Amino acid sequence: MSPDTIFVSPLSLVHDTVADVRVSHLVTLINGETLIDTPPSIVKERHLRLSMNDICEARDGLVVPCEDHVAELIQFTLDWDQQAPLLIHCWAGISRSTAGAFIALCALNPDSDEHTLARVLRRASPTAYPNRRLVALADNVLSRKGRMSAAVEHIGRGQFAEGLVFSLPRPARGVSHDRRSGQ
Repeated sequence: MSPDTIFVSPLSLVHDTVADVRVSHLVTLINGETLIDTPPSIVKERHLRLSMNDICEARDGLVVPCEDHVAELIQFTLDWDQQAPLLIHCWAGISRSTAGAFIALCALNPDSDEHTLARVLRRASPTAYPNRRLVALADNVLSRKGRMSAAVEHIGRGQFAEGLVFSLPRPARGVSHDRRSGQ
């Protein structure tokens, strides 16, 4: 395993994954009532805790993902020293966390094609169904001009099940830098 790997997991597997792969940085994308404490092996400053619900449109009593969430995630990802793996998790390991991982890949690989990065995500996780709002916000923040959103639409909805732990290489080794739409 390379130290610059991004792992994704559901909440139920966070502590095992932290221990098994010795992550140095942790991103929690979950509703406020279920935010977890920082695991003892991770320095608190290396744990980004973003409170949001897994929704794409505002609803009473729920926290919709916003541009500030995405900006914090992108900055945290870019500040990651890549000396040990990064773990991104949400409740089920399917929507917010896979959106976070896709956003991280796009931020860390600014010249890579979005469709190629989305296919890397799909190959790594058959259950991935990235939160469309998070992706659309990142698309704007990263000036990807709708290509990130188009890419996650292209890979479609994943299998319906709790997500399993999976990893994504960083930098996206062997990933084409073809920026043509759909490639």
